[in-house]
Amino acid sequence: MEGEVGTSLKCEMQGNGKWVNGIVVNESKSAKFPLSFWEIGVFGGVVLSYALGLACVYLTMPASDYSFLKLPRNLEDLQILRDHLESYTSDYTIQVLVGYCVVYIFMQTFMIPGTVFMSLLAGSLFGVFRGVALVVFTATAGASSCYFLSKLIGRPLVFSLWPDKLTFFRDQVARRKTRLLNYMLFLRVTPTLPNTFINVASPIVDVPYHTFFFATVIGIIPAAYVTVRAGITLGELQSVGDLYDMHSIATLFLIGLVTVTPTLIGSKN
Repeated sequence: MEGEVGTSLKCEMQGNGKWVNGIVVNESKSAKFPLSFWEIGVFGGVVLSYALGLACVYLTMPASDYSFLKLPRNLEDLQILRDHLESYTSDYTIQVLVGYCVVYIFMQTFMIPGTVFMSLLAGSLFGVFRGVALVVFTATAGASSCYFLSKLIGRPLVFSLWPDKLTFFRDQVARRKTRLLNYMLFLRVTPTLPNTFINVASPIVDVPYHTFFFATVIGIIPAAYVTVRAGITLGELQSVGDLYDMHSIATLFLIGLVTVTPTLIGSKN
């Protein structure tokens, strides 16, 4: 009887969805992004908050032509933005800092590409040490904002965009519960999984926020240092690919290997 019920249930679920590690995902609903009115309201509220923050920064800046203000998409855009902002940074440091933070966190929260250019800009405007501190703060705040937003309304998006990666990530997290911080550090330091995916998927696969937070703060420091340091010599860069030579990539993987070693040893015991 039990076998018949199980078979019947499985057949019924095959018609409406699919199994993902014991969880049934309704593919038709996931594809349509079924958000409730409350969830849409939360999303809209977050967007409005960032928009108000940017508006306040803009209104406190001196009257001038700000047509150069746009999200940089290449090194040429970034150099133009840097050249204009250099003259404002010394006189309006607070406004530039707040504006930078709001834009970076907004981009991280809503998975907008181009944060690497913002990291380069930090190095160009503020130097290595202040630039690294700024990037680590904004990247962590943006990743945390994305984490909590995904926890509320991100499940349909993750299942729709990255079903295979989500299955892999869930399996790895489940196997490393006792040393999850080491594994998350490894993911942050190395390009094994995209940071955007990690931010969105972590709450879906039950990565605790404190583990997510500490892994983010510590794990992004090496890459932030490489990028911010390159921003000081922005004019010498020919492409974004020049940021990471073989030496830099090998160093990041070595750091990642050191962080994940305790996890690998623990899984064998």
